[in-house]
Amino acid sequence: MSKSNMRKCDGQSICAFLESNFKHFNARETLDAAAGYYRFVSEENGLMMVSLAGAMSTAELGKTLAPLIRAGMVHAISATGANIEEDIFNLVGNSRYKLQPDWRYLTMDQDARTLAEGFNRVTDTCIPEDVMLEVHAALLGIWQKAEMRNRRYYHWEYFYQLIRSGFFDDKHDVPLADSWLVAACEKNIPVYTPGSEDSTLGNMFCADVMQGKLKSHGVLKSGTEQFAHLTEWYSENDRDHSIGFFQIGGGISGDFAMCVVPAIIQDHNIQCKHWRYFCHVGDAVTSYGGYSGCPPNEKVTWHKLDADTENYTINSDASIVAPLIFQYVIEKTAQAKATKEATRPAAKRQAEPVGA
Repeated sequence: MSKSNMRKCDGQSICAFLESNFKHFNARETLDAAAGYYRFVSEENGLMMVSLAGAMSTAELGKTLAPLIRAGMVHAISATGANIEEDIFNLVGNSRYKLQPDWRYLTMDQDARTLAEGFNRVTDTCIPEDVMLEVHAALLGIWQKAEMRNRRYYHWEYFYQLIRSGFFDDKHDVPLADSWLVAACEKNIPVYTPGSEDSTLGNMFCADVMQGKLKSHGVLKSGTEQFAHLTEWYSENDRDHSIGFFQIGGGISGDFAMCVVPAIIQDHNIQCKHWRYFCHVGDAVTSYGGYSGCPPNEKVTWHKLDADTENYTINSDASIVAPLIFQYVIEKTAQAKATKEATRPAAKRQAEPVGA
């Protein structure tokens, strides 16, 4: 993908920049949410669910989300089908993506030419259709293999199989280190994908069944099976941890995961802790149906949050705010690790093998 010819800035940490400059309004809320995230996981032994709506993967959120996952600061993800697939589309074909910075002024005819050239546009970024076809062909083989063995897997598990197969070993259009899905696979955390049929590969899967390339839809575990898995994940981890929720955008990826707490309490008649940290980042307002979901105070009435749950609402562009928060948490985590290492007895440090 062509990039703007801009000089890189000299180094000041994001952590220091936010603490020096983010004093008021949405900026202050952003810093408070970032500091709260770090404190909740690192100091209060909390676990964090991250939900991804919109086109955050095409926005290359993996540049900060992947290291956040590897740092042990994300413990489960709920993503749209588009976000899980578009993360790996980057690996396969990002160098061939086409940027259209003047996307606001494009005519219908200009977009028709983009389609004729073999691209699908996501705001300012055009993805080649052959990237999607290449990934689909690889996944179809994995789906068929599972069906032959009478095996069924969750949507994310098929992506993990694709990653572990070596398919991406020679596909580094962005570094593997920048793929949040590869990082999630390394950590083996669940990536729930409610409504995965609302995605390119979900559409292709359905077509494969209808055309007889797969015998049935059953090779892919259903949305309700995913919710059962999430229910068990939350119930098991609730015993020893508080669990937080960092939500990007609205829609099904957030609502699906958020509802697990009222489901446990009301449908299973089992008491569990409510979400104990909540942050929502998005530019939609809650009136006129613009935000799919309810604000924190309304969530209290649905058994989702406690009245004293630490909560933040940042009405801003998630493609700007989320990387800042993630990078802040990454830097704080690294600082704490370095401080801990520096205070350990020298003899103990020297006795350990390199890389321990």
